[in-house]
Amino acid sequence: MKTNWLKLAPAVALATAAMLFTQTSSAQTASKGKIAVVVSTLNNPWFVVLGEAAKARAIELGYDATVFDSQNDTAKEAAHFENLIAGGYKAVLFNPTDANGSVANVRKAKAAGVPVFCIDREINATDAATSQMLSDSYSGCVALGQYFVKQVGKEGKYAELLGIVGDNNTWNRSKGFHSVVDRYTNLVMVAQQSADFDRAKGLEVFESILQKNPDIKAVFCGNDAMAMGAYQALVSAGKADKIKVFGFDGADDVVKLIAERKIAATGMQFPKVMAQKAAEFADEYIKGKRDFQQKIPVKVELVTPENVGKFGNYGKK
Repeated sequence: MKTNWLKLAPAVALATAAMLFTQTSSAQTASKGKIAVVVSTLNNPWFVVLGEAAKARAIELGYDATVFDSQNDTAKEAAHFENLIAGGYKAVLFNPTDANGSVANVRKAKAAGVPVFCIDREINATDAATSQMLSDSYSGCVALGQYFVKQVGKEGKYAELLGIVGDNNTWNRSKGFHSVVDRYTNLVMVAQQSADFDRAKGLEVFESILQKNPDIKAVFCGNDAMAMGAYQALVSAGKADKIKVFGFDGADDVVKLIAERKIAATGMQFPKVMAQKAAEFADEYIKGKRDFQQKIPVKVELVTPENVGKFGNYGKK
């Protein structure tokens, strides 16, 4: 059987053209460069969602993206910045470990021509990051404080678990909450301790508080990881139905427990929205845009048993 090469020629040409187009497209995609996602910790599901959402959106926009875990350690964070600057990354989507301690890393990136977009946590400088997208933690915790008073009443003892003391979110949330609760002088805070936004530490710290103050009526936790730790401590102590737990973040496990009326309330922060928008800002910067708003507040919504059906998967359904 003879092969008619003249008839096959157009097919071969088409196949070759398709292959060349694919190679060219791949080269063009690769040429968009790399974006780094530096996250304070991956030991908390909320930050895993934040990091993965930022990475996924950057990849959708045509970039290679890598997530770096700082493990809540400013030294590890500094090493990540050294590596990403040396590695030729074009932008950083950044969740800082410390409002003051992280400023130097952002300035170093800026000096190297690498824009930094802060997500969820801020740094205490307005001339270092290109933009900072931040949950409105203060207002969110004002609403949470109001709901706290409705549920707990205007008198009784309660405790507070603080987050990382070097993170502005810790104090914004605490101040928002106390701006409401402190108006009621018969609501007495018997303990206020840091558990570093960590579930295991939340369990440990709250167990200790509970032993010393068995008659408390509620605990306000600066994030949902600590709220889960506190709830676990209450289950172990047989008091889960006697002491109300309030969190903040909008983590899925807490939202599910709110639906079961086992946790009182939380504040939904919308990590996916913040992460995706930060990736889009980085893309716009790389394409030439420079006029970014320095701080962009993102509204926090109160999640309670009454409206919990609207929420899930770290956002609204």
